[in-house]
Amino acid sequence: MASKPSIPKGTRDFSPTEVAKRQYIIQIIKSNFEKFGFQPIETPSFENSDTLMGKYGEEGDRLIFKILNSGDYLGKANSAHLENKDSTKLTSSISEKALRYDLTVPFARYVVQHQNEIEFPFKRYQIQPVWRADRPQKGRFREFFQCDADVVGSKSLWQEVELVQLYDTVFTTLGLEGVTIKINNRKILSGIAEVIGASDKLIDFTVALDKLDKIGEDGVKKEMIEKGIDENAILKVQPLFNFTGSISEKIEKLSSLLSASDEGMKGVEELRFICDNVAKLGLTSATLDLDVTLARGLNYYTGAIFEVAPPKSVAMGSIGGGGRYDDLTGIFGLKNMSGVGISFGLDRIYLVIEELNLFPETVTATSKALFINYGDAEAFYAMQAIQKLRASGIKVELYPDNAKVAKQFQHADKRAIPFAVIIGDQEIDSKSYSLKNLVTGEQILVDFEKLKDALL
Repeated sequence: MASKPSIPKGTRDFSPTEVAKRQYIIQIIKSNFEKFGFQPIETPSFENSDTLMGKYGEEGDRLIFKILNSGDYLGKANSAHLENKDSTKLTSSISEKALRYDLTVPFARYVVQHQNEIEFPFKRYQIQPVWRADRPQKGRFREFFQCDADVVGSKSLWQEVELVQLYDTVFTTLGLEGVTIKINNRKILSGIAEVIGASDKLIDFTVALDKLDKIGEDGVKKEMIEKGIDENAILKVQPLFNFTGSISEKIEKLSSLLSASDEGMKGVEELRFICDNVAKLGLTSATLDLDVTLARGLNYYTGAIFEVAPPKSVAMGSIGGGGRYDDLTGIFGLKNMSGVGISFGLDRIYLVIEELNLFPETVTATSKALFINYGDAEAFYAMQAIQKLRASGIKVELYPDNAKVAKQFQHADKRAIPFAVIIGDQEIDSKSYSLKNLVTGEQILVDFEKLKDALL
């Protein structure tokens, strides 16, 4: 007996209802991207390994899905690495390609490769799947969609202000209130590392700090010590673990803490500009908050960094994030090309909206009417009407088989189709249609125009 088929952990099949809801979210994100002037591009699902590796830090590199070379991939493998079972060194000789980990690095590659065709500043959006070899859990999958918007070729901080507004606009359109847009700046984190004497451990410091909401203060301190950060240095950052007050108050505290660091003070002034202008322009449903522990582990961020938290009533990780990256295209040979971008986590946003019951009923609306099939003559008469109704934008369908009438009505019920159209000799002779409301049971005889009006 054949075994029951399955799919890999961390991946999912989507039902028609789920696809409709996902497309609803995507359409809202897409329409707002375009309102803000972003243009669509697409890149391949897999890239050359050297395009991706080394761009996300040590932890990110471990989560990249590698693709085995085609053919006899072991034939060209390094025999010493194979014999020693050194998987890290062996990988480069048996895998030259990898599934993309995010959309930002492929975008940077795209910009460098097509720089002579692009008009800068270039505002692009991209809605495509990405893959990460992560441990699956609620809201975290191995295959998931990202919805990114980036601007490359401008250092203006007005871009950051606009991206905060873009987040707010999308979540307002989705009816998702109580979202918190957290902001920080990598220059501030560099400044903190500098003033506590841990500049040489900046990456370790930021990666550990970024886990505060997951492993707590003690867990962060333990990880910092394990990474070789001095206990006295950790003591100096103690105030960061309970950094309270309004955004203005937090900025003033940072100004005092980082007064001896030029890099840190640059970050403070950038934050002040962004936060002040967002406050003056106002937000509709989201709240902006300065979170000094926000680090985002990706190595390429150099300025402002963002992370979006869902309403507090929902137990879910971040539903969006991004930041400024001054050096990203430089790793592909294009210097002095600053960029900034944000991403919407489609899958997590879906789960949040579902939990809060915010999907409109119309999102999953099925066909308005099922034409009952009584035979070829009746079916042809029905198809003539169906053709005209579809031309008017009305979703209708014919049951394909001349099956028992009870079975056809049962099909309509399971599909939640609200109307049935019944056609017999009487209807054909009088050029009419019997329209039955499957909710109330009411049935009326109508001509085509009244049928159309009833189904609009």
